[in-house]
Amino acid sequence: MPYPRTARSAAALVAAIGLLAPAAADADSLRSKLASRMRPAGSFSGAYVYNATDGRAVFRWNDRRARILASNTKLFTTATALTRYGPDGTLGTEVLGSGSQDPLGVWHGDLFLRGGGDPTFGSRRFVRRNYGSGATVETLADRVKEAGVQKVTGRIYGDESRFDSLRGGPGSRYGTSVWVGPLSGLSFNRGLASSSGSSFQNRPALFAARRLNAALKRRGVRVAKGPHSGRTPPFASVLARVDSPQMERLIQLTNKPSDNFFAEMLIKDVALQATGRGTTRRGAQIAARFARQVGSRARLVDGSGLSRSDRASPYRVTRLLLAMERRQEFDAFFASLSMAGRDGTLVHRMRRGPARGRCHGKTGTLSNVSALSGYCTARSGDVYAFSILMNGVNPPAARRLQDGIAQAIAGVRG
Repeated sequence: MPYPRTARSAAALVAAIGLLAPAAADADSLRSKLASRMRPAGSFSGAYVYNATDGRAVFRWNDRRARILASNTKLFTTATALTRYGPDGTLGTEVLGSGSQDPLGVWHGDLFLRGGGDPTFGSRRFVRRNYGSGATVETLADRVKEAGVQKVTGRIYGDESRFDSLRGGPGSRYGTSVWVGPLSGLSFNRGLASSSGSSFQNRPALFAARRLNAALKRRGVRVAKGPHSGRTPPFASVLARVDSPQMERLIQLTNKPSDNFFAEMLIKDVALQATGRGTTRRGAQIAARFARQVGSRARLVDGSGLSRSDRASPYRVTRLLLAMERRQEFDAFFASLSMAGRDGTLVHRMRRGPARGRCHGKTGTLSNVSALSGYCTARSGDVYAFSILMNGVNPPAARRLQDGIAQAIAGVRG
């Protein structure tokens, strides 16, 4: 486990031998420190801190009022995706064929490149540079050739039909967002038209089909007709498949850098897994339902938190964190969060002091909004879950207040 659960029994022993008075004094001191850092945040901010080791709330500050979540929305998205797919779950991209193959390796018919909502799918160079590993078009082309295909009499169709046709979420009125890129069931290089990232693809499915066509040509597999986009017929057979990294890795790629594209793809993947078709609206509904089932509650309309309609109270965010701590998927969830002073969006924050390496969290930023929620292991060994949602603030100033809160929690000696 990322942190020792034996701290619970240690806390019980401390209480049993009569050290309750010093503990109460420490709790009062902590509350005073946290309150002094929340006051400057104003009336549109709230916080909730819970000692998960001994099972008690230690700090409340406007904790029941729903606030704009910003990228803390990704906590709900990734928790839902992780529990639905499991840490080892993957997303597949397939090549299917309609027609038949003769003994000479000629495929008489068409090939269909069907996406499965993998946000990492792309060229080998792009995938290695950005993710380390993932599904690539070159590997898929190799496997088509390994299946014996030497020539295709028809064409390659790119099929993105496992997602709806909306390119964005509600924050961009369902069009392509500059903060996300075009969403597609068959995404290639996260929708970028070039490796420089200067523009987005207009037709992602066709773009991907062209890349597979080119990869097959480089391997000596000739395709008679030019690529197109279209839906895979129901009678097509699978010729080759490549899988995404496991879900535990996908949520790391989402949470640590706070990647909006990955979050929006995953919320559609949640709907795809549940209903057979990926939509933002349905995925957000499923994530909200999961939150209710585990004792939390949130209003969710997308996966990334770019919409200001994504809202929950600090109390409810913390309830989600506590619920995940009790689930078998917790190790993967915990590992996806940024570590204070070490990596992700917290790499440049809390680089000194007790919070460094002891606090793991998810940040969130929009104009006039800043958030930080996660877990801290205090010097005492106790584990705290917390959520700080600040609205109506200057984000740089708010981050300093949040860091002070995390430092105070991590510094508790018991």
